[in-house]
Formats: sequence, C-alpha cells, structure tokens
Amino acid sequence: MAVTDRVKQILSWYSSENPGTLTNLVRLLNHGALAGTGKLVILPVDQGFEHGPVRSFAPNPESYDPDYFYQLAIDSGCNAYAAPLGSLEQPAAKFAGQVPLILKVNNSDTLAKVEPCSAITSSVEDALRIGACAIGYTIYPGSALRNQQYQDLREITLEAKRKGLVVVVWAYPRGTGMSKQGETAIDVTAYAATISAQLGAHIIKVKPPTAFIEQEEAKKVIEKYQIPVSTLTERIRYVVQSCFNGKRIVIFSGGEAKSTESVLGDIKELAAGGAFGSIMGRNAFQRSRTDALKLLADVMTVYKNA
Repeated sequence: MAVTDRVKQILSWYSSENPGTLTNLVRLLNHGALAGTGKLVILPVDQGFEHGPVRSFAPNPESYDPDYFYQLAIDSGCNAYAAPLGSLEQPAAKFAGQVPLILKVNNSDTLAKVEPCSAITSSVEDALRIGACAIGYTIYPGSALRNQQYQDLREITLEAKRKGLVVVVWAYPRGTGMSKQGETAIDVTAYAATISAQLGAHIIKVKPPTAFIEQEEAKKVIEKYQIPVSTLTERIRYVVQSCFNGKRIVIFSGGEAKSTESVLGDIKELAAGGAFGSIMGRNAFQRSRTDALKLLADVMTVYKNA
C-alpha cells in the first residue's frame, strides 16, 4: 500500500537510517488492520522462555504449538509477531511473508533468583535468515548488570542497523537497588524509555506507569513544575514526551492477563495519552482463539479511532 502522510512523518524522525531500515519500519507500520495509521499492535510470545510453558500455555493448550501464534497474528491483523528464535524458526517457512517478524535476541528464565540480566540467545544473522524485519532486546535499568546490557545492545544495534533491521527495545526497570513499586513508577518508566532512545532504539516498549515516584529528586522536580501525572493518560503523555518529544515510537505492554473490560479501559487511556500502540501477549493468547481475535479487534478499533 501507499505510504500515508502519518507514516511519512514518522519516517522523517529516523532520517539518519539507511533505506533498508526505513523499508522495514514501513513494513511494520503498513501491515495489518492498523496499516498506515502510525499505530502498532504487536503479538509478543516470549513467555515460554521467560516464565515456563505451564504458566504461559496451560490456560490455552492450543498455544503450545508455534503455528498457533503465527496464525493468530495473521488473522487478527497484528502489525507484527515477536518471539525468541525457536518459536519463530520452527514454522517460519510455512508462514513466510505473511506477517512481519521481530526476533527477540536476548531472553532470561525464572529458574534462578539473581540480578536481572538476559542472555543473548540469537543473532542479527538469525533474524535475516528467518526473514524478520526487526530484532528485539530487553534491558533492565536498575540492575547491577545494566551497563553490560547497554554495551551488548549497542553492538547488536550497530550490526542490526548496518544490515537494515529495525531495533525494538523492551525496557523493564528492576534490580536490587529499586523497590518493587519503583519498577513501574512514572519517573523510572520515563527514564527507562529515555535510556532506550539514547541507545538507538527505533521502537521502545515499556509498561504503563503508575503515579508512584521512586526517586526523591525526581519527585521534587515533578512537584516544582507541576508536571501532571495523576491519571494514566497524563503519565503516558509524559513517557512519550520523554522520548525525543514524541519522535520515537513508544508502545506499552498489556501485562498479566486480566478482564476484557479492564484491558480496554487501559487501552483507551493509552490511546488518549498519545501511545503509538500496544504489545499484547498473555492478555491475547491465554484467551480462547475466538475471544483473542475479538479482543485484538477491539483494541485496534480504539487506536484507529484515537
């Protein structure tokens, strides 16, 4: 399809990138039910690696089969499907070219309670081989091992951009120096998103922030300048502003599975705050296929009408 004015505007924010990367960014923005709107709804399925199969797939046994996720992403009209190497690779030939792919190149498990740091589990070469248009990488701002993660991401980003891929960064603040409540605090979430942008991410994924403020110095500034953060819509707007004044694509996770009413309520606030979209895993695939398709269609309608 033709490139819309909105997509052209977004591409202008990435003018330093090569034609290959820009082409793959267009592939993401011009695919699915939200094609051309500048909005994204992505299906991510890294939970099998991150949380284990029973916690991830037992609620919907069909989802043990990697084919299931490809077909769900295609039939729902998602902009892309993101997963670790194994899940993407096993049925890649069967579904070649039917949905843009994001290869999650680092992952961690829950089998050891240590300072958060994901292992690099696949490569830019793997992404190219299976036909992915982007790589995804998780950082843990607040971890004692964060600097190593930033350095690894920098090297992977350099290679990905050189070879024409889009870079998507999952930014999950956590670590021994941060409170549990602080992991989704508004100041910390905005900081993590900013770090991702500074590291060269094209697309940034964070959790919807709460009104809690972790850092005392940040609290003083927020209060001094009366930055509005009381509602979710206001907090989303602030996180987006924190990423080059809205000149980076920022999308938000759906989190743990919850009621349809609760999901759609959050999505309406995200859209009102200027979110570029959502990345919805468990809230989609842990439902029956029929319910998942209905939910994803409703989510896309909210973004389309925002």
